[in-house]
Amino acid sequence: MGQKVNPIGFRVGITRKADSRWYAERKNFGRYLVEDEKIRQFVKKEFGFAGIPRIEIERTEDEVEVLLHAARPGVVIGRHGAEVDRLRDHLEDLVGRKVNVKIFEINRPELDAQLVAEDVAAQLSKRMGTRRAMRKAAEGVLQAGALGVKMVVRGRLGGAEIARTDNLRIGSVPCQKLQADVSYGYALARTTMGAIGVKVWIYRGDFEEAES
Repeated sequence: MGQKVNPIGFRVGITRKADSRWYAERKNFGRYLVEDEKIRQFVKKEFGFAGIPRIEIERTEDEVEVLLHAARPGVVIGRHGAEVDRLRDHLEDLVGRKVNVKIFEINRPELDAQLVAEDVAAQLSKRMGTRRAMRKAAEGVLQAGALGVKMVVRGRLGGAEIARTDNLRIGSVPCQKLQADVSYGYALARTTMGAIGVKVWIYRGDFEEAES
């Protein structure tokens, strides 16, 4: 068996904060966990086209704070803040308490692995060739300043009867180095022949170099 570690969980508490930050007693833990998942699913369903790779949730006793990282924040905010107000009202109905929504812009979406994975998955859903979609996405990542990119696509590629795997790796991607700023993303492409999984790793440099 392969010994695999989730790249995000591997770095939580060291170079990355948890996406959900709150404390609850045992009787409330399950309810809060389900609420967090419902919030993420609703935001992704309503504003998936806005490019939201990460949704952070913080809780106090009587308030839920939702932090959205968006490539196109204007789409989420809407004209005169109408869309974000509508989103806030829906989330308050969903969780039954006050919700505060904050939106942060992603300056370089080409270096966010989740957005890149979703873009490749969208291209595969439109029947673009696997290698072509991966190459096109990798070129954009490297042009944006990444030091390396790795992609793995698994499923019935090209409508094959048996699922297979296609890999692409350009540059350096030190997955075991905790000081490396490695962005990871996963997306699912739903095609007429079946589901195809897309995994992307992007090496953006070291945290020490970014701080200096």
